[in-house]
Amino acid sequence: MSGPRVNSFFHGNSSGVNFSIILSSVDEETGRLQLANCSGSKRAGGWNLNVTPGVNISKVTVSLTQNLQLCLPNATDCCATPLCVVETLQVLACRDSVMLAHLLIQAEIYANSSFTGNVSENATVIPNQVFQPLGSCPCDLTAGACDVRCCCDEECTPDLKQLFNGSCFTGVFGGDVNPPFDQLCSSQSMEYTPDWFPFLCVQSSLNNTPFLGYFYHGSTSTPRVPPFKIPLQTSPGKLFTGYRQGDPIMTEENEYFTIPQQSLAGQCVGNAPVAYLQNFDVKCLSDRASYKEGLPHDVRINSGTGDFIQQNVIYRTITDTGKFITESESLHTAEILCQNVTFAEHYTFIWKDKNIERINVTVFLGSLCDGEILTQRFTARFLNLDSTNAAEPLGNPGYQVGKPVRAANINASETFGSLNIWQPVGRGLCTSATYTPVLFGLDSLSGCVLEVGINEDCSFLRGNVTEKLNSLIQATHVGKRDNSNYSDINDWVEIIRLDPFNSDTNVSTRNFNGICPDIPANLNIRIIFADVGAVQGIPQQEILAVQISYSTVIWQFQCGLICENSISFLPITASVQFIKVPAQPPVPMTRFQINYTEFDCNRNDVCWPQLFYPLTRFYTGEPYSQSLAKGLVLAFLILLAAIMSNPWFSKIWNSSLI
Repeated sequence: MSGPRVNSFFHGNSSGVNFSIILSSVDEETGRLQLANCSGSKRAGGWNLNVTPGVNISKVTVSLTQNLQLCLPNATDCCATPLCVVETLQVLACRDSVMLAHLLIQAEIYANSSFTGNVSENATVIPNQVFQPLGSCPCDLTAGACDVRCCCDEECTPDLKQLFNGSCFTGVFGGDVNPPFDQLCSSQSMEYTPDWFPFLCVQSSLNNTPFLGYFYHGSTSTPRVPPFKIPLQTSPGKLFTGYRQGDPIMTEENEYFTIPQQSLAGQCVGNAPVAYLQNFDVKCLSDRASYKEGLPHDVRINSGTGDFIQQNVIYRTITDTGKFITESESLHTAEILCQNVTFAEHYTFIWKDKNIERINVTVFLGSLCDGEILTQRFTARFLNLDSTNAAEPLGNPGYQVGKPVRAANINASETFGSLNIWQPVGRGLCTSATYTPVLFGLDSLSGCVLEVGINEDCSFLRGNVTEKLNSLIQATHVGKRDNSNYSDINDWVEIIRLDPFNSDTNVSTRNFNGICPDIPANLNIRIIFADVGAVQGIPQQEILAVQISYSTVIWQFQCGLICENSISFLPITASVQFIKVPAQPPVPMTRFQINYTEFDCNRNDVCWPQLFYPLTRFYTGEPYSQSLAKGLVLAFLILLAAIMSNPWFSKIWNSSLI
């Protein structure tokens, strides 16, 4: 260790274990450390030992109480030399005078070089940054003391500089405040210097450097970021002309209408905006201490035309809480507090064209007590007004982001299929994990944990893991579009399956206790899609291909202090990746573009085909009239130079002078 504090961990049950620390000395004859016993204490010399117990693991902290300041004249409690502490420590864990574990620590600690004396209060004159650098040594941050790794600090003694002489700060921060810039003539020795560099380089001293004056003159203002506001919609009259898919739904107060939703990290966000025409079904874990009420149900929603509609709310009471209370902790208190909370909220948005016609909300209430874990459910579904039943109308020619991917078993009697990923609950075990459908356009990663014993048969483990992964894909085909017809095979694409073990792979059949190679622990789902058109300006996507593959790992039993016949864990995962490709293959490059790359404007800094670009209407750097005038003047000068360079012009000029 090189600091005054070090942490370590003791794995195992610490009940009845006595921790102690001793200072060890080296035997001068043998050169070995003296044997330690269990008769030590939690304090030795200037060292203290602190133990924080936990569940099957305890944190052990060794700290130094000695003062690490360098000695000033006539001082005692300090360090006489820069290398202040050189000691060997042993930390012992004993139970009934039997040593269970020991930790050897070699401490080499240098004195603290921070200045603790009085600092002069004389004002420092800061030079003008426009004409000279602010300081010759920017890394000199502490007045009257040596800053570590700052080799230009004049307060660092030669002995202190030897400690960090090989790792000094470089660049401007390390003292090189006037680096030579590329346009300087003395920089010609740089690599890849062009031939015309001597004609255009700058002859200047390093004091006149372009790095001076790189600072901002403007004033600083505190940013004003109102929560979920749209400041652009401030004009009077009709604020909205209708929603489009993905637009956030607005309230009467010009704020986002929010419902708890799941973030990309898997956690629930309470103030997540609701997007138009995007369904979702999420579950959030909460207890009585962390429970928070959501948006009130009396909030009026902007219909999309500037009118406001009220939510139609129906309240119901939950009698069977077994589907929502996933875990209960036993409390030893005499009185248990309970609270009436929301168990689930189901939102149904009735829409037509670009407007919202009605909002129906069903709220389920129940009692949540201390020690109980609640799984709240929030759903949002958009139904077309022309639909006569609760089923989703099959009128969308393509997929929309956030909609479930349709799957089917074409060759089976029951054609309905499913394409799912895991949604772990509780401890994250595979035995208790539920399924959630794969949503179009959203890359996702989920998994669960499988309990495995040390004597597990590898062949049985491979089959068990493969069965768990295959249970997610209960389909043979995937719908190209959201309105794919089950009776039309052309509306579906077959799932390409790459088996975890093929004939070219020799799977190891040898079994070692606690080690199993070639375990297919990762399921990879790749979905290729493309834009095939647009409806009312909304792009419509179509699935082109689906591939399923497996990635293998080597599972090894994880032992604690002692390898016993206990249970270990194997995490298995399923990932979904959406890959977008162009609907039509790109236009191939011509032979001229392949061979003559110097004329390709996309791969060269100098683009000869765009030589007259400033004279075109596409150039917006200055008014077109000025560009045209400068271009005509340039053309006149070129024409004049061509005329004057002609031999007959010199003859006419000489004859006119005679």
